[in-house]
Amino acid sequence: MMVLVDTPIWSQALRRPARSRAPERFELSELIRDGRAAIMGPIRQELLSGVKSSRQFDLLRDQLRAFPDLELTIDDFELAAQFFNRCRARGIQGSNTDFLICAAAAHRSYSIFTTDQDFAAFARLLPITLYRSR
Repeated sequence: MMVLVDTPIWSQALRRPARSRAPERFELSELIRDGRAAIMGPIRQELLSGVKSSRQFDLLRDQLRAFPDLELTIDDFELAAQFFNRCRARGIQGSNTDFLICAAAAHRSYSIFTTDQDFAAFARLLPITLYRSR
């Protein structure tokens, strides 16, 4: 199964020191090796936003270019809005990007790899699957 990797996981792997031994870093390496890691444009934008120097930006951008973006469709954006509305009606808040991640994953039957605890709340109401480390 393909896995849509969220910003905190990519950030842990690509923006933190290489000596970091976070289990998410190892797991992402395995997903990449297996050809199962996916990214989408809004996640790429989040990763590249706030990078302090143009040198760091160029390095990170070049690393991410190895991964093609999922092609988002009108259906993804409409489903994201429905997910936003469903969750808000139940008192659960999230960002537009988070709901777009949920919609893109749901449409493609991908799981979502994240450390963002908001997704656990979303999963109680939405037809998404959260990736569990092996």
